[in-house]
Amino acid sequence: MMETTTSLSFTADGFEAFVSNRDEPQWLVDLRTVAWKKYSELAWPARNDEEWIRTDIRQFKLDRYSLSLESPAETSATALLREGVELGGGCTSLDSQKSNSFISDKWSAKGVVFGSFDDIVRSHGDLIRPYLLRRAVNPNYDKFAALHAAFMTGGSILYVPRNVVVDEPFHGLSALTDGGTDFGHTLVILEDGAEATMLSETASENVAGGGLHCGAIELIVSPNAHLRYVNLQNWGSNVWHFAHQKAVVNRDASLQWTIAAMGAKLAKVNQHVGLIGEGANCQVNGVMFTEDKQHLSYHTLQHHEAPNCQSDFLYKAGLQDKSRTVWRGMIKVDPIAQRTNGYQRNDNLLLSTAARADSIPGLEIEADDVRCTHGSTSGRVDDELIFYARCRGYTRKEAIQMIVTGFFQKVFDRITIDSVRDALGLAIARRVREYE
Repeated sequence: MMETTTSLSFTADGFEAFVSNRDEPQWLVDLRTVAWKKYSELAWPARNDEEWIRTDIRQFKLDRYSLSLESPAETSATALLREGVELGGGCTSLDSQKSNSFISDKWSAKGVVFGSFDDIVRSHGDLIRPYLLRRAVNPNYDKFAALHAAFMTGGSILYVPRNVVVDEPFHGLSALTDGGTDFGHTLVILEDGAEATMLSETASENVAGGGLHCGAIELIVSPNAHLRYVNLQNWGSNVWHFAHQKAVVNRDASLQWTIAAMGAKLAKVNQHVGLIGEGANCQVNGVMFTEDKQHLSYHTLQHHEAPNCQSDFLYKAGLQDKSRTVWRGMIKVDPIAQRTNGYQRNDNLLLSTAARADSIPGLEIEADDVRCTHGSTSGRVDDELIFYARCRGYTRKEAIQMIVTGFFQKVFDRITIDSVRDALGLAIARRVREYE
């Protein structure tokens, strides 16, 4: 009797079996094949690579993971962002396999397309083909990007037609079982004049669970379109998290992108926003909160490719125990991008003497009519603030929670979605332990 394969390894044989197991358009098969060839040619990041010099992945072993082919059950992972929210659509995957998906009839009637990655590339392949890994994320950037492009599955796709304004958010949840693997791909496309809100989050069924995520996010914001995108990374504490995320914002369009990173054993994320049309505007709000021996590394690039554009990046991190964060930000201004207004800032609150925050802002400016500023701060909680609060009847932990919440308040104030602001604040407050 032939043995049934329920998982695939990340080898040449595994790739061939993966492609043959899927009913996909030929153009996508060709894209995967090119990506696999590139993956095979590229080396793993070296310890002396500038981008990886502060992030050690020597303990990461790809051969410990495989891609599941089993049909998933409903996940028990908690979705924080959809609490009390009326949704226009929702999509859930478990171990990179679709669990369920829906879209409101009133939005599908207006031509909005939303659902799992696997379903949409089959049902709307001609619509998706010009965008997928062609305008945003570069599948040849490094070995992780190529591996993702070869095996991407799970995740969600949202397409909003020209001038359609969607006033209900869409929600996507990618979940992992303990030891599972996720190669989810999120693609959001807003045509000219469209407006939408997308809430994406990742979570593990076991808060201490392990696993591998090798994913990508692509946001396409066309002229005069407006997108609010929220991304909550809440993997289990032993998950390896690698991701490439890029938005392209066109003429007179706007993007508000909120990122919260609280999970994973190690995270290495490249976040890139390209302002490609005159008058484009983006605001990025980043929240990181770490504990134990977590290592979160976020490399951001705000690339001004057109004149009269504005970018505003604010990242704040709170660190407990022996955790570490690395934030490396760059504002790049092309020669054509005159009258640029670029801002980036990273603030770190150290809640332990053993925690470490590396903050590396940077500027690369090739235009002469610009206003670009950056800044970074790192410090500990003022003991006088704790004493002041305790004198008024608060416990030490309650005092620290108030101080931490106040530290993040500037970011929370920029978030225009009440439910998201409340969920993030509560999630951080629950993680705060007594300050050393």
